[in-house]
Amino acid sequence: MKYEGPDALDAKLNEHFSGKAVRKDLLHQIKKSTNVPSFVLEFLLARYCATDDPDEVEAGKQAVVETLSRQYVRPDEANKAQSLVQQKGSHRFIDKIHVRYQERERRHWAAMENFNSQRIAIPEQFYSQNERLLEGGVWAEVKVARNETDESYAFHIEELRPVQMARFDFDAYCLGRQGFSRNEWLDVLMRTIGLNPDKFSFRLKLHYLTRLIGFVESNYNFIELGPRGTGKSFAFSEFSPYGTLISGGQASTATLFYNLSRRTVGLVGYWDIIGFDEVGGIRIKDQNTIQIMKDYMANGRFSRGAEVIADASFAFVGNIDHSIEQLVSSPIHTLFLTLPDNFDLAIQDRLHYFLPGWEMPKNSSSYLTGQYGLITDYLAEALHYLKKKVNKYPTLNSRIRLGKSVEGRDEQAIKKTVAGLLKLLHPADEPSDQEFDEYVAYAVEGRRRVKEQMNKQKPDDEFANINLSYTRRQDDQEEIVYCPESAHIVRSTNAPALDAAAVPAVSVPPTPITLPSTGEAHAGPPPGVPLLEKTVRILFGDTGYSYEVLFGPYLAGATAVTLEEPYIRTSHQLGNLVRFAELLARVGDCRELTVLTGQPETEEQQAEVKKALEDLRWSLKEFDIQLNFSFSPTLHDRELRLNNGWVIRSGRGLDLYQKPENWFSIGVNDFAYRPCLETTVVYQRQ
Repeated sequence: MKYEGPDALDAKLNEHFSGKAVRKDLLHQIKKSTNVPSFVLEFLLARYCATDDPDEVEAGKQAVVETLSRQYVRPDEANKAQSLVQQKGSHRFIDKIHVRYQERERRHWAAMENFNSQRIAIPEQFYSQNERLLEGGVWAEVKVARNETDESYAFHIEELRPVQMARFDFDAYCLGRQGFSRNEWLDVLMRTIGLNPDKFSFRLKLHYLTRLIGFVESNYNFIELGPRGTGKSFAFSEFSPYGTLISGGQASTATLFYNLSRRTVGLVGYWDIIGFDEVGGIRIKDQNTIQIMKDYMANGRFSRGAEVIADASFAFVGNIDHSIEQLVSSPIHTLFLTLPDNFDLAIQDRLHYFLPGWEMPKNSSSYLTGQYGLITDYLAEALHYLKKKVNKYPTLNSRIRLGKSVEGRDEQAIKKTVAGLLKLLHPADEPSDQEFDEYVAYAVEGRRRVKEQMNKQKPDDEFANINLSYTRRQDDQEEIVYCPESAHIVRSTNAPALDAAAVPAVSVPPTPITLPSTGEAHAGPPPGVPLLEKTVRILFGDTGYSYEVLFGPYLAGATAVTLEEPYIRTSHQLGNLVRFAELLARVGDCRELTVLTGQPETEEQQAEVKKALEDLRWSLKEFDIQLNFSFSPTLHDRELRLNNGWVIRSGRGLDLYQKPENWFSIGVNDFAYRPCLETTVVYQRQ
């Protein structure tokens, strides 16, 4: 990852994209100490480090660090940031900002995630000029000022500047691309993502690139399933301001498609791509949502009080915890084992590409590049332009020749994947016949992988044509494309994909997807499935993450629990601790709870906290749980240590929920319905 000085590709990149490239080692160095998305950091790096002079680079790095120090607020510093505005009168911040309309008050309020205020006045000009503020929010430089005229709110926004480029010249982008061969340009894109292309095969490079197709191709339905820690959600959460990542808890008709009460289009009308993280945990109770999703995935339109046409792509990412070889060989189970029950064959048939996530390497610093790549935001603008303005189908249709087994939805899927690769790799030129054949074969494989899973679930004639093929332009030979993981299993074109008599059954217990009546998410596995090390990312506004969901499965068998929580001072923080203690009582295994918390600011506050903890201690004795507590003036990190071998680290500790809009709304008492603040929960074995 260390910058070794400019190489030949760096020289070309700076020659053809002067001022549009940045050293990626600078991004990695600063990224370690902050949770700001990559495109935000590179926005600052491009401002301060647009040089190769070592002294100027160091000065620029320092300027970026100082800017982040002044303007980026960590979640646990929200109170300090609010106090700063009150003292100074105004201050600039870099934060993710949302705007919501309050029907009862008939006005809009802004919410800033790390600033942790849900009621900030915002002038109409800002959300009318940038509608994405209303759907999912945007990262921006925001000037927040204190309010001195109206007691109903404390802060208002004076200035707002989204973190993205103001202008983009597509002709200059295409002209710069002409200075590179296809393979060189592929390496440029890999470096732009932040990866060292020398570490990856051509096939793996295409895998990484396919994650971006939804940014350039309208209504592209992509799925990637594989092990944890391979960066499946990165492209949708950090790579581009035109993508958004949501969890299953937000997959409602009003959120995704159309809000009838407000008569407004949902997320599909505002984003180029919507990523669904942990797809196995998607909870959609309203079957109307599923039907609308089917309509939208099929043709990019739906009807719900109004006819709506949109071009947002869908990307479903999730984990597979079972052996791929066992799943492929099993006559019962499929690689779609982890999908929720309502993702039926109709939904699956609308998927254009199934990326084999099990082939992707685990994230490692050894794979990162320290050389130059395009500024992420610059590439994001290029991809956005390609999606909206460029059509590759005339060329594609004149060159592609698909086999007889390729049916209607197969053809659409294959062509969309090829069109996406052409936009990414050949924005203004044409590929050679060999290159074109490579793209077609790759696209056919991804669609075949989808069809194999469907044929396994319904082994009759409907999905039996899995031997998808194409005619190579190089030699006019027809080629049937197989998936590497299943190529060893013999299939015939008009027979079931797997002959149960010919393939030995493998004992792989199915993973049931149960939907609790509370609508809770699933941080823990279903009963009987081993607990795994993992990272759960909770987004702003997510619901379903009660303490039972986050901690319950891991508390089983833990007789001693140590909670390090630096902020247990206010009544709601003490209430959070009581709720956690109630969970321990329900699980029934804990006999000792040790709480280490920060030193209260005043003696009076310490006395109040101490009295509350003493009351809780006596209450827990009735459940045979001994409570020990102490105060530390230096405690900062949040951690839950269990003597059954697990350590759970939550960025916000127990305090991960938004304040209710009022105290008579759903979610006040049941945290499964309470919207969350953005945070990450990491589960590790000691």
